[in-house]
Amino acid sequence: MLTQQTIAQLHELKLLGMAAALRRQLEQPASSDLSFEERLALLVQHECDSRHERRCARLLTQAKLRYPQAAIEDFDTRPGRGIERARFMSLVLSDWVSSGSTVILTGATGCGKTWLACALAQYACRQGRSTRYLRIPRLAEELRTLQAAGSLTKWLAQLAKTEVVVLDDWGLVGLDAITREALMEILDDRAGSGATLVTSQLPVDHWHAWIGEPAVADAMLDRLLAQSHRLVLKGESLRAGQRRPTATKQRIDA
Repeated sequence: MLTQQTIAQLHELKLLGMAAALRRQLEQPASSDLSFEERLALLVQHECDSRHERRCARLLTQAKLRYPQAAIEDFDTRPGRGIERARFMSLVLSDWVSSGSTVILTGATGCGKTWLACALAQYACRQGRSTRYLRIPRLAEELRTLQAAGSLTKWLAQLAKTEVVVLDDWGLVGLDAITREALMEILDDRAGSGATLVTSQLPVDHWHAWIGEPAVADAMLDRLLAQSHRLVLKGESLRAGQRRPTATKQRIDA
């Protein structure tokens, strides 16, 4: 049958969205009322939408977010969190990614910093932006593995091309020499050209001392803070409400 042959050819050409749309048109009698141009436009639009969805899914997988299901639509901006919805949405819809800005999220443990960073990164993926999540306490181990394999330079080059990088738990553990040097390279590559999301329990005023080397700290903070948006989250730990109550063992006397 000619139609089945056409669908098979579309699959062969990897026009999967168009093939699915054509099959749907054949199953809907009302489609015959449309002109050739209208039906073709719908097929092309469906192919574009399908490719965008596949690209977003691929970007989200490559991002390796800690909370890949986090979404800005679900963020809790109730009073007391320290973030007004209007300000939050203004940031989300701004050009912070295109302009290579830094978004700094600080606050006590459990207040939702990492979740919010992942939500912003997930939204960037939905906009077709390449993203990568890195957790600072585990970065040293990853860097040593890359260095041993001789692929550290290549990894840094790939990271430099990534549009959004998440640096989670900044300031949580001390920096060793290799991590400090790598972070300097990462931030230098991104200055003014790549967006960076930073989460930290440590107030920004204490970052210089945490980095350790005064000259390197000056250079890092110059690149991080020159074009930055700062959000301070407040309130009680959100994890407290997620903990299950410990089962109480009852003693039964015979």
